[in-house]
Amino acid sequence: MSAVQLDLNNIPKHIAIIMDGNGRWAKSNGKARIYGHHAGVEAVRKVVETCTELGVQYLTLYAFSTENWKRPEAEVNALMELLVRTIRKETPELDKNNVRIGMIGDGHSLPKACIDELEEAKKMTSANTGLNLILALSYSGRWEITHAVQQIAQKVQSGELNPADISEKTISAYLNTSAIPDPELLIRTSGEYRLSNFLLWQSAYTEYYFTETLWPDFDKNELVKALLDYQKRERRFGKTTEQIKVR
Repeated sequence: MSAVQLDLNNIPKHIAIIMDGNGRWAKSNGKARIYGHHAGVEAVRKVVETCTELGVQYLTLYAFSTENWKRPEAEVNALMELLVRTIRKETPELDKNNVRIGMIGDGHSLPKACIDELEEAKKMTSANTGLNLILALSYSGRWEITHAVQQIAQKVQSGELNPADISEKTISAYLNTSAIPDPELLIRTSGEYRLSNFLLWQSAYTEYYFTETLWPDFDKNELVKALLDYQKRERRFGKTTEQIKVR
């Protein structure tokens, strides 16, 4: 599948991906689950390179959910160690390619080594102006919305905010993604058809793309397939086709 087929004037500014299937990929290859996570890192590299090439502005990757803390301790520890090593290894190359690293999620729940590595990566790439690579770590949509509501409630309690003035814009301003546009395209791999608590508020008008491909097998060709499918769709935001065509 060639990127030449794409309409480069209709590339989503923001793509979000639920990277699913590492464990099943490893099992199908007779390996331990962590082997699949290692293979998944290579898929991340390919997708980041392709997004950079196509001029995507934001790429948000669901790397670790708040629910993932319930997994076996050995797997969680291995994932955290892999995260630290990957960030340390990949950041210089990302910086060279003008990629800026960011994060959404409950950073306070991450091990100190992860926080330190992330902060260093964010600092190193802060001046970059290309792709914004956003890692969703210890993240869930319900956690994010709950946290936003708590902050808004404190403002109301202190008299800084009138309840009647609370709007969608108010809520959006208190989300982790306040400085990030909503995703136009959300991709989920591995044949699962659910959001799994990912960007619940932000994906109200997002186009969804589901694929049977397991994450370690997701590459440039698979991303191009998703983008070609996206480009066939008409984004109306509640309007009629006729209204959209009138400029």
